[in-house]
Amino acid sequence: MDFIRDADIDPSPLSGKRVAILGYGNQGHAQALNLKDSGIDVVVGLRGGSGSTFEAESAGLATALIEHAVASADVVMMLAPDEIHAALYREIEPQLRQRAALGFSHGLSVRFGFVKPRADLDVFMIAPKGPGTALRSLYTEGKGTIAVWAIAQDSTGKARDIAVAYGQAIGCGRAGLIASTFAEEAEADLFNEQAVVWGAVPEILIAGFETLVAGGVSPELAYLECVGELKLIADLIQARGIAGMREAISNTAELGALLGGRRIVDDGVRQRMAEVLGEVRAGKFAEQLSNEEASGYRRLDDARTAARETFIEETYRRLSNDED
Repeated sequence: MDFIRDADIDPSPLSGKRVAILGYGNQGHAQALNLKDSGIDVVVGLRGGSGSTFEAESAGLATALIEHAVASADVVMMLAPDEIHAALYREIEPQLRQRAALGFSHGLSVRFGFVKPRADLDVFMIAPKGPGTALRSLYTEGKGTIAVWAIAQDSTGKARDIAVAYGQAIGCGRAGLIASTFAEEAEADLFNEQAVVWGAVPEILIAGFETLVAGGVSPELAYLECVGELKLIADLIQARGIAGMREAISNTAELGALLGGRRIVDDGVRQRMAEVLGEVRAGKFAEQLSNEEASGYRRLDDARTAARETFIEETYRRLSNDED
């Protein structure tokens, strides 16, 4: 594994260069501020009338219309939502300088053909392995978030140097940069979102809550047992690893985990995980994402509305109000 830190990185490839950030959401906001604080000339590209203009300028960032930001930049970061990258790239391609660098923080758009970059461009990825809120807060504390880096095109012979210098400038070099590929990062990330942390874990929490309530346990206690302790295990794993987490809990909890864990996550679950990975690699999810954007996000809107109306969310709100 190619793992590098700040001491291994030459910052000079970004010296004197302007970076345009397209997208001022979770990642765009954090990366722009970190770049600015690292002394990089950064401009946030926004559409006319964008509500983010005041927010960005209040944070001390330069802003410009997207086309002007791109035309002025040596490095352009695509930090808008993945599903609009195809349209956004078509819009900005005429303004991209010859032999400029085009950056991403997720491999999806290139891996699945949403964006087919012009041949003269350097194309790189710096993907922080955490949300923008953590990227920013850790940076201000003098720390960093581990990131994955990759190169899809190296037109100038300097794509790697630009990529890792960018990773350093947003603070990720403090924690470490791991070499990968656009395909590997995209497939692993999409798999995790569907089959592990963001997909499976919440469903297990909901299923556990509903099972206890159906068994006569009060919803408040069921919530505290099945959901409330999630941060405890996450913090222990972060600090000690999975084996260390198990050693830190009581014998009762450890034996219960040993006996119960693989009854729930059995070979059938692993087989379905393999199916999810196969579908991701085949481009099925990328197609579904494009269709969702084209539909105006109907499925996501319906799911969000339904989630807010569930009993587990009602219990969460009741407990939160009690704590207030």
